[in-house]
Amino acid sequence: MKSLLPIFLIVLVDVFGFTLVIPLLSIYAEHFQATPFEATLLVSSYAVCQLISGPLLGRISDSVGRRPMLLVSQVGTFIGFLVMARANALWVLYLARVIDGSTAGNLSLAQAYISDNTAPENRARSFSMIGIAFGVGFFIGPAVTGYLSNFGLTAPIYCAAGLSMTSILCTLFLLPGGKPPRLANEGGELAHERARARVAIFQWRLYFEFLKRPVLGGLFAQFVCFIFAFSTFMSGIALFAERRFAWHGHPFGPREIGYLFAYTGALGIVLQAAGVGRLVKRFGEARLVVAGFASMFAGQLLLGLVHGIGPLLVTATLSSLGTGVLRPALTSLVTQNAGRHEQGVVLGVNQSLQSLAQIVAPAASGLLITAGFLPAWAWMSAAAALTGLVLARSTLARTLAKAVA
Repeated sequence: MKSLLPIFLIVLVDVFGFTLVIPLLSIYAEHFQATPFEATLLVSSYAVCQLISGPLLGRISDSVGRRPMLLVSQVGTFIGFLVMARANALWVLYLARVIDGSTAGNLSLAQAYISDNTAPENRARSFSMIGIAFGVGFFIGPAVTGYLSNFGLTAPIYCAAGLSMTSILCTLFLLPGGKPPRLANEGGELAHERARARVAIFQWRLYFEFLKRPVLGGLFAQFVCFIFAFSTFMSGIALFAERRFAWHGHPFGPREIGYLFAYTGALGIVLQAAGVGRLVKRFGEARLVVAGFASMFAGQLLLGLVHGIGPLLVTATLSSLGTGVLRPALTSLVTQNAGRHEQGVVLGVNQSLQSLAQIVAPAASGLLITAGFLPAWAWMSAAAALTGLVLARSTLARTLAKAVA
């Protein structure tokens, strides 16, 4: 685990930057007269670009190594934040998201790096490090946004850009390079030629081969359900809360949204640091995925019904607990069902499939919130979690049947 400390620090700093911006992105867009639909499309535009860049960066990283492509991704994020902070029109915000999305791959590349350096039986625990990074990021980042927003909406964005540069420096000076996975497992000039040949981009037929694998295809579908539910919440919660909740007579703004995210982040820290590894050993990843979807479904279902601050915290608790176990458990299962030489491309394909959900979910969220269908927005997320729950129970039944046989 000590050898993974640099990648943990890199992910942590990246998440800090991400969580500084997320609580205010939609409200920042409204500053440029964006409708809720146009504001949520900022997330969709990022995801469209990520749909292409995910497999691209993952596939190249399988041949040239994780570190170089991680640097490319981080530089794109840094530039995107600077453009966003300097925006003077809505189209400039979209440009910033396109720049960031076109090089998006920080998380999938970090996951591939962890998979390269971790035994299969320890991967859920290792991937929980990313969960801890998300928890710490969502605890501190939004709280900082709540404070910095008092100095203007661009202050948190400039802070995110500074953190992004810090992440680049961490990768340059702290992260060991190592051999590209394919070259580490194959020897000689023939291996080098094979690796170069496999760098061909947009081989969608190859990607569909992964989807046809029974277990892996089912896990991809569950990840899509999880990300759809999560993206629905993330892209619409600021606009939803602005219209549904008030604090001391004022509608929720970046400060209140930031503190709500900070609360869920604190829960994530406790869960990841204290429980996921032990839970995996006791129940296994498949059972945790079922429990995670069930908790997420309950939280999002109730979110469409509540009005007070207390009930809001209850729904946030349920959703946060579900998210906290789903990401590391599903990621571990995906990597366990892929060969070492294909970890990068499999996680890249997984990232692109998630991007499909991230394209549709924010756009649908914006349409529902624009039309005033606030409960329907929350229940759309709940429906995605329920679908994931049904698929996860099927995977669990298959796993148990295989164990008995």
